[in-house]
Order: sequence, then C-alpha cells, then structure tokens
Amino acid sequence: MLTGYRLMWMVVMFDLPVVEKAERRAATEFRNALLDMGFEMSQFSVYMRFCTSGTQVETYCKRVEQALPAGGRVNILQFTDKQYERIVSYQGKAKQPAKKTPDQFDLF
Repeated sequence: MLTGYRLMWMVVMFDLPVVEKAERRAATEFRNALLDMGFEMSQFSVYMRFCTSGTQVETYCKRVEQALPAGGRVNILQFTDKQYERIVSYQGKAKQPAKKTPDQFDLF
C-alpha cells in the first residue's frame, strides 16, 4: 500500500564549477541528465523528483552518480512524502500553498 511514509522525494543539490567552457558544458549536461531522469528544477542547482519507494530512490541515486561531472559538489537528500507535506515555501514575501503529491498516473 502506498502511504505518505513509503512515498519518497529526492532532492539533488549541486555546486559545479563553471569558469571554463568545458566546465559549463559539463554542468549543463548534468542538469539535462537530471531533467531526462524526471527531476524538476526547484531552484537553480536544486532539482527534485517524486519516487514511489525507497528502491526507486536507490535506482535514481545510482543514475545520478553515473551522470556526475568531474568537479564540484553534489548532495542527494531523501525524505518521505509526509515530511515533504510540511515544507513552507515563499515567493518574495508571499507564502505559497503546499504542493500536492503527484497523481499516480503522473509517475509513469
């Protein structure tokens, strides 16, 4: 049974070097790889993805690892949908409504 305690979110946060042309290209390729894996940009250098299980999170962690560029720092956070429900978001000074968990059909 899918519950808010089994449904998971992944957040990939990164700080990549972009001084040299090759570094900028590598950073762009990494961001594009995240988008191709179904991540959405939450903020610049912060991408999120909804997963249906811890096993799926592990699978995507491995895929992110395979796409890592040579330089920079990348962190992956994982937490349950129940924990995500408590997020507080602002745009400017305006508090934003809580985001809804994606529908099941959006996952496939």
